[in-house]
Amino acid sequence: MSSVRGEFSSRFGFIMAAAGSAVGLGNIWGFPTQTASNGGAAFVLVYLVLAFCLAYPALMAELVIGRHGQANAVSSLKKIAPNQPKAAFVVGFGGIICAGLILSFYAIVAGWMLSATLSPIAEISQLSATATWLNTQSLGRDLIFTAIFIMMTIAIISKGVENGIEKWSKRLMPALLGILAALIAYVLTQDGAEAGLKAYLVPDFSQILNPDLLVSALGQAFFSLSLGTSVMIIYGSYISKQENLVSLGAYVTLIDVLIAFVAGLLIIPAMYVAQEQGVQIFSETGALLSEDTLVFQVLPALFNSMGDIGYLVALAFFALMSIAALTSSISMLEAPVSYTVENFGMNRLQATWIIGGLISIISFVIVFNFSTLFGFVISLTTQFGQPLIGMLCCIFVGWMWSRHKLLTEIQMGYGDVEHSVFWKIWPWYIKFVCPIAIALVFFNSL
Repeated sequence: MSSVRGEFSSRFGFIMAAAGSAVGLGNIWGFPTQTASNGGAAFVLVYLVLAFCLAYPALMAELVIGRHGQANAVSSLKKIAPNQPKAAFVVGFGGIICAGLILSFYAIVAGWMLSATLSPIAEISQLSATATWLNTQSLGRDLIFTAIFIMMTIAIISKGVENGIEKWSKRLMPALLGILAALIAYVLTQDGAEAGLKAYLVPDFSQILNPDLLVSALGQAFFSLSLGTSVMIIYGSYISKQENLVSLGAYVTLIDVLIAFVAGLLIIPAMYVAQEQGVQIFSETGALLSEDTLVFQVLPALFNSMGDIGYLVALAFFALMSIAALTSSISMLEAPVSYTVENFGMNRLQATWIIGGLISIISFVIVFNFSTLFGFVISLTTQFGQPLIGMLCCIFVGWMWSRHKLLTEIQMGYGDVEHSVFWKIWPWYIKFVCPIAIALVFFNSL
């Protein structure tokens, strides 16, 4: 690989970066909310099945495309299907557009996290007017903190692969895990936590085949693993040819699923603790109230009930959310930046600021038209764009790439793969099962 493109310097660095991309607000904000909205433990069970049966094989397809191509998503897809340049462009560039649109709404939510992180500091400093402003959704607050978050993302991506993405992922991911563990230990000691654990861990099997639940679980699995956005194709292109892709993909999937599950151990019991203290969580019909803003309405009420210690718990929790958002946003910005650098000859710093500026403009448009565009962009990208593009990547690997060349690529880091259980199952699975299963869930969502 050319040193100009950059490369992850270690196996640990890639796992932390890829897991950082996968582990974000989708796990800690989205997954618990989806769980609470879709049957609790039944959703968790379906999510776990789909993560390993559909998301992991699709993740492997994207990683192997990237490492073989050693380039951005469009160029990598063209290398495995040279006779289908238009199709390769549509799929690769579609993923890049999807990543940019996700970052545009993601930056808004991450901005809420940043303002919520500063709020307890303002309270402790007795700046009550500032704290109220930080806690109240407004045009000014949302524009300011969205811009701050995007600039933080730009600052990391402009440093490149090893000194930017890898360096900060190694720092942020362990910090995220430490804060998460401490918060879970605290919440599980509170009244009401036991009821939350029961709702989270004991499934109602009658809900498992609910079409809405299936669509939500598949979308969540793809969203949390950053599939269908060209992100994992790009990260795959930065992996050394000597690395074992099969185990790397498995590690990333396991870490992603584990943190989503562990995040649920925090949020779902916390909801029931808040309910025990008089906060209304569900409507009279049993529907979850305030889905998109759950953590900003329910959890602050819980933190306020804790007295002075609540300020520190709130600070730790929203700092955790901000870290999770940043580890994912850097991968989403990398997808369009790498394409711009390699296709237009720009230097990385210039490309990062231009792409970051364009995404900022889209974010600001969403903020100005929040009620119309925010939910629409989320649905467009996570429920439709990502599964569709992920399915097309599976088709590229399964139908347009010769089995021999595919085996040769994987053998570079796993010489005995031909005799493994993975190789006996994955090639035909990615060719038939994944596209059909994803298509069925996708068309059902239409």
